[in-house]
This record gives sequence, structure tokens and C-alpha cells, in this order.
Amino acid sequence: MSDFAIIYLYIGKAMNKRSHYLGHSDQCVVIGMSGGVDSSVAAYLLKEEGWRVIGVTMKLWPQDCMSRAQDKCCGPQAIADARGVAHALGIPHYVIDEASPFEELVINYFSEEYKLGRTPNPCIMCNEKLKFGNLWTKATALGANYIATGHYAIVEHTEGKATLRRGLDETKDQSYFLFSLRQPQLQRALCPLGKLTKKEIRSLARQLGLKVAEKEDSQEICFVPGKDYKAFLKERGDVFHPGGFYDVEGNYLGEHDGIELFTIGQRKGLPGGSPYPRYVVDIDAEQKRVILGRESDLLCQEFQVDRLNWLEAIPSSRKEVTVRVRHGHQGASATIHVDNNETARVCLSAPLRAVTPGQAAVFYDKDLVLGGGWIASSQMITQAT
Repeated sequence: MSDFAIIYLYIGKAMNKRSHYLGHSDQCVVIGMSGGVDSSVAAYLLKEEGWRVIGVTMKLWPQDCMSRAQDKCCGPQAIADARGVAHALGIPHYVIDEASPFEELVINYFSEEYKLGRTPNPCIMCNEKLKFGNLWTKATALGANYIATGHYAIVEHTEGKATLRRGLDETKDQSYFLFSLRQPQLQRALCPLGKLTKKEIRSLARQLGLKVAEKEDSQEICFVPGKDYKAFLKERGDVFHPGGFYDVEGNYLGEHDGIELFTIGQRKGLPGGSPYPRYVVDIDAEQKRVILGRESDLLCQEFQVDRLNWLEAIPSSRKEVTVRVRHGHQGASATIHVDNNETARVCLSAPLRAVTPGQAAVFYDKDLVLGGGWIASSQMITQAT
């Protein structure tokens, strides 16, 4: 098969079942370009579909911190790679300085969640507040009608509504990270890679001769060097809140240097002297207590979710769903009992390990994203006995 035929097949698959009402022949789309293979191929596919494409890379670091971001998706090399791809594709490219909003809306959130005894998910917040939030103002100034990204998710458009579904590649699906978008945000979102696999995308990048075709995926939080969030918080100058270790019966076990240093399921950095392995099973931020228990104490049958966001019709009372409690979790059968539009109780069909306050719980009906919310504080989690 010729190179042209291979590329044509990929374009056809990406465009398959794209909603007919998107008359994009004279419309403009801004695509967030991270300098990676995914957003690069997404930009190419959009151009081939007939969009007027503008590449944008957000600089998320203050100038005096750029060396720390050297190998990150928002660092100097990423900007250079994105600019090079844009030049190869023949599309304009702009760098937008979002360092101050990123600090305020994402990094401050990240820090404050740990102070509250929760484990944050900054990627979700970045999507909601920056990529599909602040960027819209810049996009409209450039004459754009839509914002596109290289997320592995499917966004289907019908008149007056957008639907979010899992990406075709189950190992790369990123619909979990987009659950918090409001309908107006989702209606102006495009995800060209949703119906393709990672293998297909890399193959297409090679066929196109893109220099980023073999570039490794970013697997870390973009602003945390070496996955060590504790070192990042210390370097940032955050004040930690020391307190005591306690077991599940309330017995004092020793002192700790700050609740910010712990997350549910953690084993490292805990007091010794126990006949069984200890795990962090809860964090009481108000009392500055880190609660330790057995691995079985991590099992959860029921938990509370707040700050709900619904992309589909709000269930009147209870609904059978598949719930994902972290990225990479394939999902578990559950019944959600909706208390009101903003809170719900999630009853799992079988216990789950380490349901962690601060993480997102996203509800699915097969591949359809119904909505989701944030797992509430640990004292609202009922642990299995």
C-alpha cells in the first residue's frame, strides 16, 4: 500500500461519523500544540479535513523557572518542537504566556488540596480552567470557532449539544480528564484522535516525516520534577502541617511532619513496629491526623461525591453506572444516588481499594460519559470491615 493510501485511510477513519452540522470549510480552529506526536497529528488531521488551523502553545512557566521545565510538555524544547511541526504543516503558530493563570488556577489548587488532606488531579483542572477556559478568549481573538486538542476522547456534536465518549484506544483513553467541561466548553471542543489508536498515530506521523514521531509520551505531572510532588511543594515554600499518626482504633502511633506528605494507599514513610504492613487509610486534615491500617482497611463499599458536573441528563434519583475513580482505572459497577444536582452517594457492587478524596469519580454508560464529580473528604468514605 502506498504512503498516500495509508494516510488517506487514517484520515477517513478519523472523520468517520463526524457530525454533519460542522460546516468547517470556512471555519477556524485553534489547536493546543504540546510539541508531542498526538497534538501534531491532530493538527494535521484538522488541516486535511478543511479547517483553517492555528497552532497555539501555552507557556506555563515563569521565565526564571524555564530550566526546570526543559523536558516537560510546556518547556522550551516542547515549544520548539511545536513550532517546527507547525512550520512543516504550513500553519501559523503562536506562544501564549499563561504562567500567571497556571500558577493561580492549577498549582495553587494542587497545593491547597494537599493541605486539605486530599490528593489533587491538576490535569483535569488545567483542561477546564486553561485549555478549554482561558484559551477561549485568545482563540476568539484569533477568529477561531473551536478549540482542539490531542486528547484520546470522542466528542460528538449535534445541534445545541455535545456528547463525550471514551476514546477508541482503551489503553490511552482520556475522557476521564474532560468530565468537568461544561456544555458550552464541550460544544466548542474538537478531539480528532478519538477514533484512532496510538499505534496508528505514530505510524501516520512517520509517514508524514514529522520529527516528533518517536517522541516519548509525557507520563508525569508537567510541573513536578521526577514525580516527587513533596520536593516540589517544599521547594515552592509551602508550609506543612505536622501532627500525629493514629491507627483505625484511635491509638497514637507517633509524629509526622505534615499531612501534605501523605496520600491514601501510601506505605512509605510510616512508623514501623507493626506485625503487619501499614497503609495510609484516611487523613483527618482538621485534626492533622494520618490514619494507618491494614491493606483491607483500604477497601471501600460506598463514598460521597460532590461538585458534580453533568454532561447528560441528571438522573432523577438512582442510576446504574460504571464509575472510574482514577485515571487508568477501567471502571467498576455501581449505583449512584443523586441527592441534588451537586452531590451523590456512590454504592459499589464490589469493594474498591484506595478510593481517594480529591480524585475524580466519573460516571459512564458503556462508552458514554454521563458526568462526574470529586470524591469527598475521607471521613465521608465508608470503609469495608
